[in-house]
Amino acid sequence: MITRVVVAEDDASIRELLVHHLAREGFHCEQAPDGPAALRAARGGGDVLIVDVGLPVVDGFDVVRTLRREGRDLPIVMLTARTDEIDRVIGLEIGADDYVVKPFSPREVVARVKALGRRARLTTTQAPAVLRFDRLEIDEAAREARVDGVDVGLKPREFALLLELASHPGVALSRRALLERVWGFDFDGDTRTVDVHVRRVRSKLYDCARLDGLVQTIHGFGYKFARA
Repeated sequence: MITRVVVAEDDASIRELLVHHLAREGFHCEQAPDGPAALRAARGGGDVLIVDVGLPVVDGFDVVRTLRREGRDLPIVMLTARTDEIDRVIGLEIGADDYVVKPFSPREVVARVKALGRRARLTTTQAPAVLRFDRLEIDEAAREARVDGVDVGLKPREFALLLELASHPGVALSRRALLERVWGFDFDGDTRTVDVHVRRVRSKLYDCARLDGLVQTIHGFGYKFARA
């Protein structure tokens, strides 16, 4: 379960507002005014990181890149005043789990953190499964997708997306349904979030094992998983 939230935001008023609302819901918060402080706090055992893109010294993008490069899989919510679509896509591409554009409601951010907690509880209470499709093995307990016994190195959200699709082989799932099931909330934003993660899953399956065509596009709707 998520209990410790790192709030990395250089604007003290925004940072303290978020901490106030999170604390009211029972979360323990650690504040970070810049990139190096955010990295220290996240490495120190944070359950989730809320990070502003425009942090001083080390910006939010580089904080996310560094944590993911180190293999740290804590959920990350990015905050930004930028509205360009490319910024949202970059954030998701480098490993952020969610993206909130300023101005935002603090209660919305709290709701997103709670959704991450619900997913964590479901992961620990549901019986783990191992799905096998010819050379591909999807191990829920280990959070690994292996081909011929070798882990292809999916990040947490990529793995969750592949697991959701593979749990319903041959069934077309809409982008909206995938957002709700994998991201755990009624996503009020760009459904390209799903497209970005599908592209990364496909790329890793192909680059690591030359597997292609497992995740199929249903044009104008979503995706489905086809047996290998």
